[in-house]
Amino acid sequence: MTTENTHATATPAAPAAPHVVAVPAADARARTGTGQAARPRRMPGAALVLIAMVVLHTGSALATELFHSLGPAGTTWLRLTFAAVFLTVFTGRSLWRTLRTTPPRDLLATGLLGVASAGMMLLFSEAAARLPLGTATALEFLGPLAVAVLASSRRRELAWLALAGAGVVLLTSPWTGATSLTGVLFGLGSAACWALYVVGTAHVGSRLSAPHALAVSLAVAAVAAAPFGAPGALAALTWQTAAAAAGIAVLMPLVPFLLEMKALQRIGKTTYGTLAGLEPAVSLLAGMVLIAQTPGVLQLAGTALVVAAGIGATRAESRR
Repeated sequence: MTTENTHATATPAAPAAPHVVAVPAADARARTGTGQAARPRRMPGAALVLIAMVVLHTGSALATELFHSLGPAGTTWLRLTFAAVFLTVFTGRSLWRTLRTTPPRDLLATGLLGVASAGMMLLFSEAAARLPLGTATALEFLGPLAVAVLASSRRRELAWLALAGAGVVLLTSPWTGATSLTGVLFGLGSAACWALYVVGTAHVGSRLSAPHALAVSLAVAAVAAAPFGAPGALAALTWQTAAAAAGIAVLMPLVPFLLEMKALQRIGKTTYGTLAGLEPAVSLLAGMVLIAQTPGVLQLAGTALVVAAGIGATRAESRR
């Protein structure tokens, strides 16, 4: 789903949507009857984030079905590798032209974004292998929520982070002893990487087009994840698992990362981080529908608190 998320010059305007055909100014004025050229409508950044969220958690839920044969790290490495190959082929020659003309500093930032993406996905997969999907996502969500809260200068907004923390405590229920401590630590590590991903995506997305930036970062992510996932995946790989991993790679990370990068060209890090408050609820629903993970009362209550923290932080940002 999603990385969530690396994220000081003037920021250029976001590129127009790829399906829009440029219209000469004279023709545009003639069609609109005004002295100004008609501007193409773009999908709001918030809508892109929500679509990415649904696609991401569908892919994440389906990916857990490959854990028993490829392992969490092996599944993640295959998904990253397939996604990098697909996008590199799709961007083609334009990618190489971009690489030749991009300043080294921006290429370095894109590479660091790839490392953060690899860490985010590897650690989340390890958490999801040990915890319910909704719980792993709630832990991971602490990363972008921390970015959203810390971006504010108001200390009272730390209460939203505390509310999310209370929700995570209910989700993990440490007093029962039934929750994997290792899984919790993996989830918190993924949260740290997602925070870096949010910051890095906003930075890189303002300097490169989303497809080019994502192609480079995914290639770096696949290389970074290879030592952890390639040995186990290659040893157990079959045509069936390879095909499944390739299909899931489109759902996660290819489409969600591309949508998120475009969204972060249109909305700020704080808005993105707080919109991501719906992630645990979407993940919980995906786990219920796709892999039959039925949440208990404490899980539902914990998820509600985490989502409430995201919504509350969003409203605070809207008032400012």
